[in-house]
Amino acid sequence: MSNAADIRLWHTMTFRDTDAMIAWLSAIGFVEHATYRDEADPGVVVHAEWVWPGGGGIMFGSQRPDAAVANAGGSAAYLVTDDPDLVFQRAVEAGATVLREMVDQDYGGSVADPEGNHWSFGSYQPS
Repeated sequence: MSNAADIRLWHTMTFRDTDAMIAWLSAIGFVEHATYRDEADPGVVVHAEWVWPGGGGIMFGSQRPDAAVANAGGSAAYLVTDDPDLVFQRAVEAGATVLREMVDQDYGGSVADPEGNHWSFGSYQPS
């Protein structure tokens, strides 16, 4: 069995307004690895891979009939970071709605992104 530190998770999400979510993801610290758009309609993201600097990342695309995740706005993610207060603040400044204020504990606070996905931020890394 692998050490937990060696495991990388790539969460998959679907977005209604992919460009707005790309701006939000950039604001909180995700970095683009690859973004593939529909040649006939560049407003449609067929597949994207964005990396979290602490490890792992997310894959996403525009909401469409053949998307891996059919519904936008129904995901939840826990993001491990050395500075959860800063990432939380950036998320709110970029348009997230506070669901649970940041508190001084390993698993911090949570927000809903502009599409309704639930994000929690903390420094706790399960081992």
